[in-house]
Amino acid sequence: MSTTTIDPAEVAKFEAMAAEWWNPHGKFKPLHMLNPCRLDYITSQIAAEFGRDLTKPRPFDGLRLLDIGCGGGLLAEPMARLGAEVVGADAAAGNIPVAQLHAEQSGLKIDYRHTTAEDLATAGEQFDVVLNMEVVEHVADPLAYLTACHDLLKPGGLMVCSTINRNPKSYAVAIVGAEVVMRWLPRGTHEWRKFITPDELYDLLRTAGLDPVDRKGMVFNPVFWSWSLSERDLSVNYVTTSIRR
Repeated sequence: MSTTTIDPAEVAKFEAMAAEWWNPHGKFKPLHMLNPCRLDYITSQIAAEFGRDLTKPRPFDGLRLLDIGCGGGLLAEPMARLGAEVVGADAAAGNIPVAQLHAEQSGLKIDYRHTTAEDLATAGEQFDVVLNMEVVEHVADPLAYLTACHDLLKPGGLMVCSTINRNPKSYAVAIVGAEVVMRWLPRGTHEWRKFITPDELYDLLRTAGLDPVDRKGMVFNPVFWSWSLSERDLSVNYVTTSIRR
């Protein structure tokens, strides 16, 4: 296992929660709630870049996709159902058997691996799409990590990367609200100082050799208890698309 960007303390947090991945009312409840919003963004960006028709049964046939930091497979499984050849990678070894078992029970063929972005890049692996969701705020060296993600993309390949903004509102919502008040996540899941502003992420992506082409906020509505995409509100959760030219 390469340790170039892996933060062992961050990996340990998610190892401890591995068995909870597919419990929609457990420790990953926030991700289950967010997943439809993430999927709307991801599928629309892939379809636009590769000229795919989302009304067809398997619109992503022929695309090779990496879900880095795949966890239990909450994104890998719908991507496989849409026809992509999916590799799911995670630095937390305990997540892999959970993901493998659930995929098997769901009748899906997904190549899950306990590995890192750096090791995959060193091995010469390449993908049409890299999903890099809620990972960059947990690594030790964001630029080195994003550079490895760049190397994993074929020319013309697309990366979707989401993270959390760093400002007083994100501290109040993502840490005080989610971890202390609502208790959606165990305390200490996130470190506010490791959050990344949208402009910082764009600069990191460009330095890593990627061309950022889109960004949107993912906004929680406490009245309707749902998430939606926003063109303007990137104040807490946000998602970006970039291309390897």
